[in-house]
Amino acid sequence: MLYLSLGSNLADRKYYLYKAFTLINENIGSIIAFSEIFETEPWGFDSSNRFLNQAIAIDTDLQPIAILDKTQQIEKELGRSSKSTRGNYADRIIDIDLIMYNDIVFNSARLKLPHPLAHERRFVLVPLSQIAPELTHPLLGLTVAEMLRNLETD
Repeated sequence: MLYLSLGSNLADRKYYLYKAFTLINENIGSIIAFSEIFETEPWGFDSSNRFLNQAIAIDTDLQPIAILDKTQQIEKELGRSSKSTRGNYADRIIDIDLIMYNDIVFNSARLKLPHPLAHERRFVLVPLSQIAPELTHPLLGLTVAEMLRNLETD
């Protein structure tokens, strides 16, 4: 099972989440589960634009880099012009992050799985905990519910 985090903080945020959801279902695999949509503060940068975030679970046979290519194509199709680099985050129409994919540990210049910052981000863990609270991080050995509890006690 592939787990993605979707986010949008510009324009019609719900529309862009819906469009990304639809394009993911058409191009990557069948969406098996999805969380509620949560409104959150920007993380890692200052903005007056709040995010809408959602987690989805997908049944797919695609390889990690093929998934990354398809998510980036979807972002581009929806109007995103550039990805955040080196921690320089900015407002965005749509953001699609690969969070975990089965128990795969993948490390390349373009992609790291599981997502290296997922365990530090409430906007990822809260939606993910709705659809996969017992999903275990393959490197940390913690479930999504445990990672979320750890954030709440910090």
